[in-house]
Amino acid sequence: MGFFKTIFGEKEVDSSKEKNTSYVNWLPLTSIDQLEEIKALSKTESICIFKHSTRCGISRIVIKQFEELFSEEHQHLKVYYLDLLNYRSVSNEIANSFQVIHQSPQLLVIKNGVSCYHASHNDVALVNLSRFI
Repeated sequence: MGFFKTIFGEKEVDSSKEKNTSYVNWLPLTSIDQLEEIKALSKTESICIFKHSTRCGISRIVIKQFEELFSEEHQHLKVYYLDLLNYRSVSNEIANSFQVIHQSPQLLVIKNGVSCYHASHNDVALVNLSRFI
């Protein structure tokens, strides 16, 4: 079989390589009531909100890039995931509560009850997560 794999371009799988481990602590954001919980939690730690459109190709790319930013040192960072299409009212309340214009994909970092950082589109993949630990 090795001969056919060589001819047809199939690559051998190296079982000694580690599988990619995701260190993102995704928490579903599904109700407006959770925003008060997020504000309360943000008094003692930074809380992230990731707004994602499941129908958007850019959003799909950005969420993968965002996940790749996480290393073991970031594993305790709480990240709330908002499906914009199913929870549009929550997204609208986020814009209102944190005074950040709605965009998608979008990352907000909440500290002491306010948005201390936000980015959208490809800028999400440029965030230095370590500064929020």
